[in-house]
Amino acid sequence: MFAAGAGSKLVGVTTADDYPPAVDTLDRFSALPVDFEAITALRPDLVLATDQVNPPKDAATFAALDVPVYFFSFTTIDDVLAGIRTTGRLLDTPDAATAAADSLAASIDSLRARTADVDPRPRVLFLIGDETLYAFGAQSYIHTLIELAGGRSITDALDTQAPTLSEEYVLTRQPDVIIGAFGADYDTNRLLELHPAWDVVPAIQNDRVYSLNPNLLLRPGPRLVEGAWQMAHRLHPDRVGAADAHPARSTSRRAP
Repeated sequence: MFAAGAGSKLVGVTTADDYPPAVDTLDRFSALPVDFEAITALRPDLVLATDQVNPPKDAATFAALDVPVYFFSFTTIDDVLAGIRTTGRLLDTPDAATAAADSLAASIDSLRARTADVDPRPRVLFLIGDETLYAFGAQSYIHTLIELAGGRSITDALDTQAPTLSEEYVLTRQPDVIIGAFGADYDTNRLLELHPAWDVVPAIQNDRVYSLNPNLLLRPGPRLVEGAWQMAHRLHPDRVGAADAHPARSTSRRAP
């Protein structure tokens, strides 16, 4: 909503929302499970939801409360840009939303130009958890981020949307790179301490385990583009420098 120029129209956010700082002034409510009483008390004209968090059956409850609801679905990074444009149309800020989405699209095109001819692409394992191996299966924008960054996800064909991987799966697939959403200060040596059998995995042997800020990867919003640039810097530092992956350089991404 903020990217779409409609942040001032927000009357409440979930307890998980912490960006941008302006959300700190808003009323909070639970999203898991949905606190319908708290939401109706805010008297919203519209509720925005995502099927990654909110069960579609919640729409029936909102309908019974006479509260309109719009469900977003994000399976690719392009869906995020479309979501910004849709938010602009829904909340009557189409010009600001289009400008923001176009700027992000230009940044994506610039990154794609840098990685388009990478061959062969490193095989990437993306993990949400380091001890319990939470990952992403089919229909996740994470795979499009990895592709944009010049890699190839090894879990994109798994039928389960949110699989928990086994030790054997990683040993069998032998990823070239492991990227975790464990935070920028994460000690990557911990991964081998937790999974000592992985000492034969190429990513471990070649010291290609990286950890990034989870907010740039796990939340389907504008910051995914920055996450893609940072991922590309880890995968291909010869093509994407550290300065390019920094948000202060975002304007330089508008041209290949």
